Amino acid sequence: MRRFLIALLMCGMAALPACGTAAYVQDTGSSDMDVKVRTFLDRHRGTWRDLNVPESDGRLLYDLVLKNGFRQALEIGTSTGHSTIWIAWALSKTGGKVITIEIDRERHSEALANFKEAGLSEYVDARLGDAHRLVPMLEGPFDFVFSDADKEWYTNYFVSVWPKVAPGGCFTAHNVGSARQSGIGEFLQHLKNVRDATTRIDRSSSAGVSITCKNKVSG
Repeated sequence: MRRFLIALLMCGMAALPACGTAAYVQDTGSSDMDVKVRTFLDRHRGTWRDLNVPESDGRLLYDLVLKNGFRQALEIGTSTGHSTIWIAWALSKTGGKVITIEIDRERHSEALANFKEAGLSEYVDARLGDAHRLVPMLEGPFDFVFSDADKEWYTNYFVSVWPKVAPGGCFTAHNVGSARQSGIGEFLQHLKNVRDATTRIDRSSSAGVSITCKNKVSG
């Protein structure tokens, strides 16, 4: 009660609606989304199989998008949508949207249901098809890319998408922890030769995520 009276004195009785209501409505809207997504993720924790990322890598993707204010995202390999949900959740805060591609019809259908349940459908453009064919057709630009499809094609995906990545944007790839895995050694070697970017490997999980960010235009 004492805190409430102090707030009234500071804000002024006449100014009370302007001083408190707008902020409350805005915070409530944001909180409702967060609560819904967190509830969904908590409900499904430990159940993500079928080529999905672990939670630690999902959080990594969320942080990358949110901290950099990325808005134009591409995901290659949806599976049933765990990584997509982390990316889309961050994009719901930056005002962006993610295009995600999945070749398997059943996984695609399950992912759509997950996006709806999490309340994130409007932030996801989920496409069913072969990424080998669809990715080169995308116009871009993109400021965030996450590759988690067939590892043997990682280098091809990168070569196709990199010219469409905006300065300051990042291309990330999953399961790069072992260069002995088919396609990964070639991909990592290719990243070393990319002159307009810097690359680091995040090892929050045993899978490993490469993060290659394009240099920002100087001046």
